[in-house]
Formats: sequence, structure tokens, C-alpha cells
Amino acid sequence: MNRKPVVFRDKEVAPDRWDGAGPGTTRCAPDWLALREPADAAARAAALLGPLRASLSTVGGRLVIRDVGCGTGSMARWLAPRLPVPQHWILHDRDPALLARASITGTGVTVETHHGDLGRLDLGGTSLVTASALLDLLTLSDVDGLAGSCAAAGCPALLTLSVTGRVELTPADPLDAEIAAAFAAHQRRNGLLGPDAVAMAALAFERRGAVVRLAPSPWRLGPRQRALTERWFRGWVAAAREHAPNLDTAAYTRSRLDACAAGELRAVVHHTDLLATGAS
Repeated sequence: MNRKPVVFRDKEVAPDRWDGAGPGTTRCAPDWLALREPADAAARAAALLGPLRASLSTVGGRLVIRDVGCGTGSMARWLAPRLPVPQHWILHDRDPALLARASITGTGVTVETHHGDLGRLDLGGTSLVTASALLDLLTLSDVDGLAGSCAAAGCPALLTLSVTGRVELTPADPLDAEIAAAFAAHQRRNGLLGPDAVAMAALAFERRGAVVRLAPSPWRLGPRQRALTERWFRGWVAAAREHAPNLDTAAYTRSRLDACAAGELRAVVHHTDLLATGAS
């Protein structure tokens, strides 16, 4: 069977991945990735691990896992100890500074890095494709190509932490819904799927005969994640303001940041994890 490489165009970094430089930046700072890694690890849906391990049980020999948009390797650090060994991870990212920091440790685990803009990703010989906080940055064409490539290669895909657009802040404020709506619209700019990505990806995989499982993977932020909460909140509001410049958020932002500093602000930032496997 001919394997069609999946094609990704260069992506802007989504607002919940910003390094604080402001809207539209394409740089994802290592300190931001380090700050969010514990929240990501706590949020990922462990309920999908059983079906994932079952789908990999027929792989003979070592697992070959390609992590797309790997950053510094947080997805691999979370998943590697939860899968059988031996494993060989191939980490893909277009940022050489992030790849230089990428690492996985563990008996029976090896790793290599691939630098590039993900222009052509050949999945031949791949046992599993993974990605974290990436799916919502893709277009419909990108997602369809990824699903087609996975189907052609006969490999499952675990795509985690895709934003849904839902945010719950405590205490509530009347402006929360307006900010969330503007943020969701910003996520859909330039043809990106944003909050629609999981539903579109599920359809793309299902059309090719895959069994798709979805599970919630929310960030739950509170006083113990104060630094992450503040940084996420600033990016969330900045994205909303970029889409809707007339939004008056000055007093709202001051009030929210004061509550965060006092340990009184809590946020649930909803994400969804997707597992696509072969038909059972």
C-alpha cells in the first residue's frame, strides 16, 4: 500500500502556548512548556491507556513512536513509562532550541530528534503517532491528511490536550462568556480548526474505519498553580482582545489577576484527548 506523507504548514502558536511575547508569536518558550508540563500530565486522560495498550499488543518487537510538535518531550516523558518496552521515540519539532532540550529517560527507551517544519511526515514503520496541544492548530486539510496517513500506515494515533473553547472561572464574572467567545473565534482564524478540531478529527478517522475514543482532559488550576494560571489567563485575554479589540478588559483583568495573586482564582480549562485505533 502506498503511504501518503501527511503535510503540515507552519503554524502560529495558539494563545495557551504563548511565551508571553503577545498574540501571533510563533515561538514557544521552554520555560512556558516547563510551567505547563505538570498540569498537562495531570490532565491527560488515563482512561485511554488501556485501549491504547491493547491496540499495540500485536506489534512485534520494539514500538516506534512519532511525537509530532514534541517541544521538549513532555508527551514522551508522560507516556513512555505507561507503555511496554522496548520503545524508540522519534521527536519532531521545527524549533531546534526546543529539540536541544528534548529528553526521555527509561530502561528500554531510545530517542532521536528530527528538526523541520513538519512539511512531510512519512509514517512508514510507525507503531504510534502522538501529539499534545497540537490538533487545534491544524486545518481541516491537515487533520484529514493525518488521519489518512495513519490509516495507510496502519498505526493508531493518540492526540491529547486539544482545546474545546470551554473555560470555567471561579468566582464567575459576567465578562467570562464574552472573553471565551472571542477567544474561540480567535482560535478559528485563518482556517484553523480551534475548538472544532476534535470533532473534525474524529470524523476523519472514523471515515477511514478507525475506532475513535474521546475523553476529557481538563486543566484544573488553582492556588497551587498560581504562576501557570496567571500566564494562561493573560494569554487567554490577549487572544480575545486581538480578535475583538473593542473589548474593555482593563478592570476585568486587574480584578482577575488580583484574585489570582490572592490565591482566590480557580480555572477549569477544558481539553479533549482523542485515541484512534484500528477496528476491533
